[in-house]
Amino acid sequence: MTAKGMVPADKAPFTLRRATGTLAEGAARLAADIGAAAVEAVLEQANRKGVRKGAPGALGTMQPRPADWYAFDEKDNDTADWYPQGLTCREDSGSAGAPVFVASWYFKPTPPVAERGIRVTFLSPVTLRYQHALLVEAKPDGSYGPINIHAGGIAWYGEHLYVADTKRGLRVFDVNHILDLRAAQGDLGDPTRIGRDGGKFHAFGYRYVIPQTDFWRVATPEAARFSFVAVDRSTSPHALVSGEYVDEAPAGRVARWDLPLGDGVPRDAFAVPHLKIQGAVSSGGRWYLSQTVDARSNGRLIVDGGGKATIRPFPIGPEDLTVSGGRVWSVTEFRNRRVIFGVPL
Repeated sequence: MTAKGMVPADKAPFTLRRATGTLAEGAARLAADIGAAAVEAVLEQANRKGVRKGAPGALGTMQPRPADWYAFDEKDNDTADWYPQGLTCREDSGSAGAPVFVASWYFKPTPPVAERGIRVTFLSPVTLRYQHALLVEAKPDGSYGPINIHAGGIAWYGEHLYVADTKRGLRVFDVNHILDLRAAQGDLGDPTRIGRDGGKFHAFGYRYVIPQTDFWRVATPEAARFSFVAVDRSTSPHALVSGEYVDEAPAGRVARWDLPLGDGVPRDAFAVPHLKIQGAVSSGGRWYLSQTVDARSNGRLIVDGGGKATIRPFPIGPEDLTVSGGRVWSVTEFRNRRVIFGVPL
């Protein structure tokens, strides 16, 4: 099946401005007080186990099946509190080491449960073990709290995790600041609280917290939305990709910035003639777009190259995209249908 292709668009609305403020200072203070763990150490002691080719309901009627997929455990697949949205991987980062996927989730509380913000999951496709970590905003006085956003996408480049903040831009976290509460104090604090009190650290029962270190804010508020984010390592220089989820006409846009980020001015931007785009990544001169339909119907993978687009089958509820091992990977969001899966580029 073919579809209309993408066309160039004005890139100015996606201009970003760096707004570090006291974020780096607060993160450094918290790191000094708690102490950090490496990604490898987090995976080594990971407390959950995924299921290879589990939760097959996520695939719906998709044929052929993905080359591989990994389901979260029963508790994470069934929870109505947390929803996976973003996906990135070690290959995006460019750093050596064990393979790992990183997924972002947002909390969807049911009153009277309090908001708990956003979290990320480090998952090894080799062992299938995985570990959650809570993302927080730290203050220079050593206090910290949750970040209440949608976290629709995540990208890993160098030591930085970029998390999409829909109306504001891109929040930045440092993988060198994965802070281990158990190592610091021997326990996980009060599972109903977050922050520090009387020398104790609390994070709703999470062992690890990662404080925000930087912020790239959209220069003109409301000019663009940041619904997903990815890395294109096939260009020189490498590119950061983001864009808009829109569910009614006119459709959204995507933009790319040179990496590392400099002045925040995009390299280019394109109008996307498709609604409900949940993720986008460019690679090898082509664009890959994940499109949802609803919670019961299969999504679509739209592949755009040279102004022409083709449609491929995709699972139910596909979200953000990343590229690893010659495949484009995504994560699905709906309850009991939550998997990380990959298909050929």
